[in-house]
Amino acid sequence: MGRDLTALFDPRSVAVVGASDDPAKYGHAVASQALRADGRRPVHLVNRRGGTVLGRRAAPSLAAIGEPVELVVISVPGSGFEAAVEDALACGAKAIVGITAGFAEAGPEGAARQRAVVARVREAGAVLVGPNCLGIADNTTELYLASDGFTPGGTALLSQSGNLALELQLRGAPHGLGFSRFVSLGNQADVTLVDLVEDCARHEATTAIAVYAEDFGDGRAFARAAAAAGKPVVLLTAGRGSASARSARSHTGALTTSADVVAAACRDAGVELVRTPREMTVVLAAVSSRPGPRGGGRRTAVFTDGGGHGAIAADAAEDAGLQVPELAAATQDRLRTVLWRQSAVGNPVDLAGMGEQQPLSYADTIAELLAAEEVDAVLMTGYFGGYAASGGGLGGGQAGGSVLAEGETRAAEKIVTHLAESPKPLVVQSMYPRSPSCRVLAGAGIPVFAATEDAARALSAMTRRTAASAPELPALPALPPAAAPLRDPGYHVVRGLLGAAGVPFPSAREVTDEAGVRDAAGEFEGPYVLKALHLLHKSDAGGVALRLTDRDALLAAYRDMRARFGAGSYSVEAMADLSDGIELIVGVNRDPRFGPVAMVGLGGVLTETLRDVAFALAPVPARRAEELLRGLRSAALLAGVRGRPAVDVAAAAAAIERITTVAAAHPEIAELEVNPLLVRPDGALALDARAVLG
Repeated sequence: MGRDLTALFDPRSVAVVGASDDPAKYGHAVASQALRADGRRPVHLVNRRGGTVLGRRAAPSLAAIGEPVELVVISVPGSGFEAAVEDALACGAKAIVGITAGFAEAGPEGAARQRAVVARVREAGAVLVGPNCLGIADNTTELYLASDGFTPGGTALLSQSGNLALELQLRGAPHGLGFSRFVSLGNQADVTLVDLVEDCARHEATTAIAVYAEDFGDGRAFARAAAAAGKPVVLLTAGRGSASARSARSHTGALTTSADVVAAACRDAGVELVRTPREMTVVLAAVSSRPGPRGGGRRTAVFTDGGGHGAIAADAAEDAGLQVPELAAATQDRLRTVLWRQSAVGNPVDLAGMGEQQPLSYADTIAELLAAEEVDAVLMTGYFGGYAASGGGLGGGQAGGSVLAEGETRAAEKIVTHLAESPKPLVVQSMYPRSPSCRVLAGAGIPVFAATEDAARALSAMTRRTAASAPELPALPALPPAAAPLRDPGYHVVRGLLGAAGVPFPSAREVTDEAGVRDAAGEFEGPYVLKALHLLHKSDAGGVALRLTDRDALLAAYRDMRARFGAGSYSVEAMADLSDGIELIVGVNRDPRFGPVAMVGLGGVLTETLRDVAFALAPVPARRAEELLRGLRSAALLAGVRGRPAVDVAAAAAAIERITTVAAAHPEIAELEVNPLLVRPDGALALDARAVLG
């Protein structure tokens, strides 16, 4: 059930330690906000000088209050924080909000102090938000313990930035967005982002969870909590583009970045990942609108009253991951019954001026598009809203303009009626988003935007929310039990580890001299492959010889390599049949926040050049692996092109599941890679493997 945070969000009493009359001090802002709900619960102000603060008597200490206090906010200099925590626990506090800075964010000494404070708080059975935070607020319980107030609404905002929270409030106001809760995460020394997501998931008044985080702590636990929330979770994070700490010993380490890891975790957990506060506002407006659609799919009908708007919206929709297919013949026939001859009905659907003659044609067209079986969602774009905003527009007289404005408003009301009878999402882009007719739509929970790209992004979020809730999609993968640690990352040891898990390899033998080469040639038939195992990048250095037809050719290749690279370990292997095969790469990189992250894609010597790869949290179930493969840019190669047969994608997916499961079961392995994994029409075969210990 997660941690009990009742004392944090709905305490019986509150005290603000460090309350002040000085507007330059944070204790002044928090105390001012706290007093807004003085009638809901006792609010005590504490200032070591006593006297009055904000016109109220202030206690010189918590003990001087003379009664227990359940929630204590501490805003004092860092040197006095530990003593204030002890005083809070002594007066019965079950929750503490630490605004004071100078702890883990300040270096090792501060981190040690922070650990000691957390140990003391937990020993007392209390919880701590912060330190180094900016307070909390809960509009549903009238708890106001941050420097600013937040408009009431359904979004819980969990943020490491106070200013960002204020920007989201400003941007959300035109869309009617408000907040159920606000929590400044601070250092997450005790109460973590995961704890808060789990609690907000249980909070009935919260309908969506917005997160700005630079430090996830346990990233996989965050993903798991978000996946289980049952509510939309929208994430904005910084530093996604910087490369994670990595080893250069494998392609996997070289290609995996922080951005890839976060994106993979969000996709697997059903989290909406956004890049800017504006995009976060757009997505929140979408997921906080009318109840989520019951259907699924991303086939979008673009509906406009101007060809330019329709073309731009179609491009924006596809850029957002939506599909804009041509409408079925039957749907086009039905549209022709409500539109005039010059209207386009293929998709985009264009009124071509009919809206001025018959404003209700907007609503009639929407009704037909919502009823079409091949349409999952509708994006309306263009001038709608302009007639009501400008009294008719386009040079119409006052009387004519009034008629058009009234007609447009009636059309908006009919659109709302049609949508109430349909499970499909509708998003609107308008040149006049604040017009009366557009406000009718927005009031009914239909998202309305001024920018085409915002409308497309919002619709993408609404349809992805449907897909993420579909029961047939794979769940967030659980880590397998830890296996006995791998001590030796040698090539043949790693092959043996993967082979024991069911990953097929060609016959092979490790050799160190010519006698070993001759013995290997007698164990299995050629053609042969010879690899110099003591080289870091064998292929690049010329340490791999292929298609050695017989023992003599194998011996000649060995002598040549030994002359060039010296004594060391070599591998003699049976040469696989490369005809009709596709080379893939399968790698797992252990991220410090999210744990094992898998990478699959086009492999071989051109892996880093082509960079056609996809990521997912490991282990990767076979079904999910097949989805990743079929989503590659080069996926057409797997199905067979230019007379080549299709390869066995199911066999590749099964191998990916086994490889990623092995990696996930070995936390001591920083990177595990099979490159290439050869996939042929008759199965899959691992041709090389590498492990890097952490």
